[in-house]
Amino acid sequence: MERIIKPCSQRYRTAALELVEKVFTDHENAGEGRLVRRLVEEIRAKKYYVPELELIMVNEQDAVIGYAMFSRFHLEGRYENELLLLSPVAVKTELQRRHISKELLEYGFEKARSLGFQAVLVEGDPRNYRSRGFQTSCRYGIEASPGVHLPDPDCLMVKELAAGALEKMKGLVDYSFYETLREG
Repeated sequence: MERIIKPCSQRYRTAALELVEKVFTDHENAGEGRLVRRLVEEIRAKKYYVPELELIMVNEQDAVIGYAMFSRFHLEGRYENELLLLSPVAVKTELQRRHISKELLEYGFEKARSLGFQAVLVEGDPRNYRSRGFQTSCRYGIEASPGVHLPDPDCLMVKELAAGALEKMKGLVDYSFYETLREG
């Protein structure tokens, strides 16, 4: 199967939203699917959106089969030009476990490096991100704020894109900037 990674242009924006919603609905429930779709729409509308880092993978029929969004993020008002949030990542349910997310993430890491970003933060299942070089963030002084409820501290992870970047980044992760996450 031919697979092409590219930024999510206007042409693919609706298809990307539909993929994200369906994948999160299949994996969690319809409410979670709608929530994650609204989050993508909100990130697109905010100042932290980086169009070059909203990535899709299409197949030979030009259908969206994978999605990953990296957006600027800050810790207590700092590092917004150095730190990215990876959220969400979605792969068409029947195509999971075929390295689609791996290829999207590796492409995204390289593109982010070329744009000058130093590190990436993600919240999720460590089993899905450890192999991509993510490590528990609290080891670096990046911790969840009291309003962020994690099933386990290991679920908040960070990855350096530039050597030594995490030596200077410290602070609390707070998602209250996003209305969607305050509602959810």
